[in-house]
Amino acid sequence: MKKTHIIGIIIIALSIGIIMSSVGDASTYVSFDEAIERAEDGNTTKVHVVGRLKKDAKGHIVGMNYDPLVDPNYFTFTLVDTNRVEQQVVYFNPKPQDFDRSEQVVITGNMQNNVFVADKILLKCPSKYVEKEIQQNTASL
Repeated sequence: MKKTHIIGIIIIALSIGIIMSSVGDASTYVSFDEAIERAEDGNTTKVHVVGRLKKDAKGHIVGMNYDPLVDPNYFTFTLVDTNRVEQQVVYFNPKPQDFDRSEQVVITGNMQNNVFVADKILLKCPSKYVEKEIQQNTASL
């Protein structure tokens, strides 16, 4: 075999290895009920859960606990998923900026000891875009 053929085979093998390792890291979107079932079955793979923050009648967030003076890397809150199941979420990092203003939250992590431990938090805040759109529309009138 020629050296170019051997190098080509090695490159293809490395590419396949990279693709297989990235597919193994891909997580799926589930509800809290399914995340709990996976944890009970011993499945520790990371999953995505979409939900909204639990709020009271006045619009204040319920169940949020963050005290940066005590522990800046411990943040807990209650998330309500699309099936209206409430779950306590723990995030071992500082509270994300504009968390209080978010409309929808996507968390990545898994269930551990009846608590969802989040590795990542993605905030969806359409209100800031709507505000800019309103200002642009009123400026053009």
